[in-house]
Amino acid sequence: MAKVLLINGSPKKEGNTFIALSEIEKVLNSEGIETEIIHIGHKDIHGCVTCYKCGELKRCVFNDIVNDVSKKFQEADGLIIGSPVYYASPAGTLMAFLDRLFLSSKFDKTMKVGAAVTVARRGGMSSTFDVLNKYFTICGMPVVSSQYWNMVYGRYPGEAVNDLEGLQTMRRLGKNMAFLIKSIQLGKESFGAPTFDETPIMTNFIK
Repeated sequence: MAKVLLINGSPKKEGNTFIALSEIEKVLNSEGIETEIIHIGHKDIHGCVTCYKCGELKRCVFNDIVNDVSKKFQEADGLIIGSPVYYASPAGTLMAFLDRLFLSSKFDKTMKVGAAVTVARRGGMSSTFDVLNKYFTICGMPVVSSQYWNMVYGRYPGEAVNDLEGLQTMRRLGKNMAFLIKSIQLGKESFGAPTFDETPIMTNFIK
């Protein structure tokens, strides 16, 4: 059975970000896809220090929830990241989590499906949405869209239930993600996973 991890980057376990993610989760479950919501927004998560020990250890040197989620991420078919908006950016704890998760998890993420969800009182969601999507697009993960950008409005916990368009956008996102995951599974069965045999090239601008 396919599985999707949903990361709740809000400090509030069952606030508006949770409401948005739960709306997606219900659709994924109805499509026969297993889900797990993981709340990380209240954790004390150290930022990446670019020690690159993960290349040797195959895990982050800071042994916390990042390594736990990394194991689940490796087995999952999709990843949804939900974040409240702080100063037109994702929550800081979530950023620290994602920096370390994506750098330290050395498995191939190609064709794992990704989606970002943002929640705010009013503004800053477009820039937050852009930041989150960059984690997917640097490692070969197809990004799921909906009928509008993946945004839900609400300030105080629980207000998101009143954003009918936002919640409909979440349900459409769930439908699209389920379809894409199933299509990729069929494609792998028929044609195999995409391969790239070239040696990775890394350049910079210092001569």
